[in-house]
Amino acid sequence: MSENPLHRLHDAGQSIWLDFIDRTMLRNGDLQRRIDKDALTGMTSNPTIFEKALAEGSAYDDQIRAATGEFTAMELFELIATTDVRDACDIFRPVHQRVKGADGFVSIEVSPGAANDADATVAEATRLWATVDRPNVMVKVPGTVEGAKAVRRLTAAGVNVNITLLFAIEAYRSVIEAYMAGLEDRAAAGKDLAHIHSVASFFVSRVDTEVDKRLESKPGTDSLKGKAAIANAKLAYQLFQSQVATPRWKSLAAKGATVQRPLWASTSTKNPKYRDVMYVEELIGPDTVNTMPPQTITAFCDHGIVKRTVDSNVDDARRTIDAIEAQGISMRDVTDKLLADGLASFQKSFDTLLAGLERKTKSLGKELVSSR
Repeated sequence: MSENPLHRLHDAGQSIWLDFIDRTMLRNGDLQRRIDKDALTGMTSNPTIFEKALAEGSAYDDQIRAATGEFTAMELFELIATTDVRDACDIFRPVHQRVKGADGFVSIEVSPGAANDADATVAEATRLWATVDRPNVMVKVPGTVEGAKAVRRLTAAGVNVNITLLFAIEAYRSVIEAYMAGLEDRAAAGKDLAHIHSVASFFVSRVDTEVDKRLESKPGTDSLKGKAAIANAKLAYQLFQSQVATPRWKSLAAKGATVQRPLWASTSTKNPKYRDVMYVEELIGPDTVNTMPPQTITAFCDHGIVKRTVDSNVDDARRTIDAIEAQGISMRDVTDKLLADGLASFQKSFDTLLAGLERKTKSLGKELVSSR
């Protein structure tokens, strides 16, 4: 077994994905180096990540200058984003082939404006899937009620889906249901299941941020701080384990279906009082993914401890959630707020991104059209 903690993490059954993308790392060999050195097997992107990438430096200037025809800011962004994601897919393609299609995925997200409209989500996801045109791309769909409807339709259509912004166990349950129903729809149509892949992105650290804030007004609750997020995620993993043990899933697996793996997102530690790799160390186990920003990958490589933890002390996790609820803190209210905040944050990043792209385009002597 490798001495590198990241390789040991991979050996423990957890895929390591990078929660970051920019054109520089795609072209200067940095991404390939990370694949080789850090056991990296995938990558995720979102509007906030692209906002930062486009705001810094001049890596995208040549493509903006060379873009022919008239574009809206949204269309130009989509051209830029799909180019980066396609290039990243190509870099990860050897990983994808080596594991026979089970990993090596790169995610691109539908615009947050489509989050509460299943038809708009399906239309945009289908377009992104066709534009990137790589077997190892995943399209990210928010885990809203309408998003779950879209997941079923997209899965049936053969699109790899990464369901994002999951905070609540109930929402996760509906996403598992949507994936299985989509596979059943696809099987009923006589279509292949083996090449369809999905992950369900369950957000972690943000849960502690919100719960800890609410515990501040509750005397004598310091022992509960920093505990809600991992407990919530462990209960999500228990749900995953129970669902893949059902006759319904076993029937789909017999037809070649692959499990929708839980993906731990938002795993950088926000509170400096907490161990900087706690959201990695406490959620290690088979059939999982952890998407980490570069600084968390670096920290785990330096001092991460690897042992199977994701399904240990589950009863304690349940007691933790019960104790938080007993303080008058509704986890349903917490997770509803976090979903709303997450969508609002991505929308703000998206708006900032488009405004910045308009300014950059103008500074390079080009004009965008206001609408189509």
